[in-house]
Amino acid sequence: MPTAAIEIRRNCSPGEETALIAAVQTAVVEALKVPLWTTSVRLFVHEARRFVGPADKDERYTLVTLDCFTGRSLATKRVLYQAITHKLGQCGIPADHLKILLREAPRDNWAIRGGQPASDVALGYDVAI
Repeated sequence: MPTAAIEIRRNCSPGEETALIAAVQTAVVEALKVPLWTTSVRLFVHEARRFVGPADKDERYTLVTLDCFTGRSLATKRVLYQAITHKLGQCGIPADHLKILLREAPRDNWAIRGGQPASDVALGYDVAI
């Protein structure tokens, strides 16, 4: 049930917005080996004055925050980080303009499928990868 937020500080065309979302969603699905229907990706476009990044970065500075269940190995996380970096690079985001934050929570901290704790639900995919 990974959910991601992409935060940028520049206006994009609808096509560019769609490409950014698709890049992160594809990277998450491929790296975490989850079904597409389990993912959620949101794009937040901030006015530059409302999203200050490092002084040496331009308007392409991008923050990606991911929330997911606890259980992935460090090796899997490395694959995820590289996949996001690569896919967003294809959208014109330089690797050194990207910050990725991964937040993990136990399954009993997520309510899914009608308000059930995720720990009570058969997910249909493995988290411990």
